[in-house]
Amino acid sequence: MTPPEPRRTFFGMTAHVTIAQFRPTKGNIEQTLDDMIQALVSASAADPGADLVVFPETALTGYFLEGGVREVARPAAEVFAEVTARYGAASSETVDVAFGFYELDAGHVYNAAMYARLGPDPELIHVQRKVFLPTYGVFQEERFVESGAGIRAFDGGHGRTAMLICEDAFHSISGTLAALDGATTILVLSASPARGAAPGAGVPGNLARWDLLGSGLASEHGIHVVVSQLVGFEGGKGFAGGSAAYSPRGERLVAGPLWDEALLTVQLEPREIADARTEEPLFADLERSWTRLLVNSPGAGVGRPAPDDRGDAP
Repeated sequence: MTPPEPRRTFFGMTAHVTIAQFRPTKGNIEQTLDDMIQALVSASAADPGADLVVFPETALTGYFLEGGVREVARPAAEVFAEVTARYGAASSETVDVAFGFYELDAGHVYNAAMYARLGPDPELIHVQRKVFLPTYGVFQEERFVESGAGIRAFDGGHGRTAMLICEDAFHSISGTLAALDGATTILVLSASPARGAAPGAGVPGNLARWDLLGSGLASEHGIHVVVSQLVGFEGGKGFAGGSAAYSPRGERLVAGPLWDEALLTVQLEPREIADARTEEPLFADLERSWTRLLVNSPGAGVGRPAPDDRGDAP
């Protein structure tokens, strides 16, 4: 009997990723969990080789909860146990999943993302807390959640991986820190309300910005970037979708529809990372110069000129 083909979950092999452009039932965790599990089962059925399914920011609860976040925030271990139990009742397949949720930890609430392995040997691999909290315009995050302390990569099913949550991706330092920590894939989980559409354009202006961000993040560091966007309406605010994935050269590999849920499959080829970094070795230049830049940059506290004899500030 021929043994089954091994799952492609090891670094150096093609990763089969599904982007779940998802609409949660706002504030209803039970219903949303059911919908998430169904999306995971559907992703495995659509692509039997699926390694990873990526849901958006706050996929478990919806985004615009404001003071209601304390009612839905859960400890990461509790969320993991519930997802594991529900998935185990629906499927015996092994799959990695990333999704956003409001995390409760020691009395503090965070906008967080979880990366976990589901199946016969479940494992909670990493929890990332959002660092940059938008508090302007329609956003009020700093009023209701606390900021994460840093950005770290981790060993995912197909290599070194990092997660950024929405505005984190708008700051180039986030991708740089992730790449310097070894990430060759960055997952961006986002809940970005549609805004800024030019008359007659038909496409929200913020999605054009996201396309530039995703492409630039990928090409600058020679890595794969996967962006999963929330979709639907909450309190009169619309999330347009438009999820995407990008190659290490910054090419868009797949694009999600507007306004509808979708499961988007994409294959990430590890060899493209080496090819891109050889053709344009920007990341190698960064690795060589990073420590020197830190030591000699303003704000580093090292290598700055001392005040002169008049006592003037440097």
